[in-house]
Amino acid sequence: MARARLQARPQADTVREPAVGSRSVAILDAAEKVFAKSGFAGASMREIAETAGVAQALIHYHFDNKEKLFEAMIARRSGEINDVRATQLDRLLAAGRARLEDVVEALFRPTIEVGHSLARGGDGFSRILVSAANSVDERDARLTETYYDPIARKFIDAFCLIEPGLSRKEAVWAYMFSIGVGMTMMARTGRSARLSDGLCDDTDIDEMLREIVIYVCGGIRAMLTANPNRD
Repeated sequence: MARARLQARPQADTVREPAVGSRSVAILDAAEKVFAKSGFAGASMREIAETAGVAQALIHYHFDNKEKLFEAMIARRSGEINDVRATQLDRLLAAGRARLEDVVEALFRPTIEVGHSLARGGDGFSRILVSAANSVDERDARLTETYYDPIARKFIDAFCLIEPGLSRKEAVWAYMFSIGVGMTMMARTGRSARLSDGLCDDTDIDEMLREIVIYVCGGIRAMLTANPNRD
């Protein structure tokens, strides 16, 4: 009997918690998967802990509660995307030769590249971001305001600077309509290939960005001539 117990121990030891330095990362990765699948209300800390391979108490130790964990998950990816966006935009404006096409690419490329890199492990964050950005829930609205409104204002300002004839009102609408395109294309779904019988490939980031830039810039410039109630 003692021998049987001793033989069972190595099997239990094969289930290990992540190393200290990677525990938070494992928890945040697991949170993305569970929140994407079940939504905020349906996600449980227990399932997140099981997915991360950590004790549930460890999640409470690092993040306190589910609401703070959700925010930390949003903050991590939004920071990853928006830091690159801001750096690219600042570099363009500092050079003094930025075109609208350059600004639009700086807006979209980081979002799409991060979204597609994450798709290798599932497009959880893409779905979470789209849901949060279109939600009227107080928590989602606060997170969008905190983590996305500052970068949005930088790009709206840039639209007005690059196209001086564009009013602030039009620039805001331009941003809102444009960002919907970016969120739609952030996740690789294969739908464009299906609808085009293989002519369109949403895994080709450069090709997709070329088309997005043409489409978005065309729409923004049309505002300069087609809106009879400009102010």
